[in-house]
Amino acid sequence: MEFKDLDPILHSQLRLAVISLLISVHEADFTFLKENTNATAGNLSVQINKLKEAGYIDVKKQFSHNYPQTICRITPKGIEAFDNYVKALQTYLKV
Repeated sequence: MEFKDLDPILHSQLRLAVISLLISVHEADFTFLKENTNATAGNLSVQINKLKEAGYIDVKKQFSHNYPQTICRITPKGIEAFDNYVKALQTYLKV
């Protein structure tokens, strides 16, 4: 049996949680992601940047009611990476 490599970007618990949330909602603001992952703002910010650098999400910074707002949206590359990650995990379950 050959095990498929797991994507190191998605193999982080917090990055996987962010991508999983974005798979279902497609777009979310920083506060929504922070509340639903129970992450600290600093850690979430670092992990969002890693996902952005990998091309898995787009990040848009804007202002809403005079407050800064960060919007994250999953990219087609991110959807594909998530699908591949799930398929790779399934090879481990078929042992």
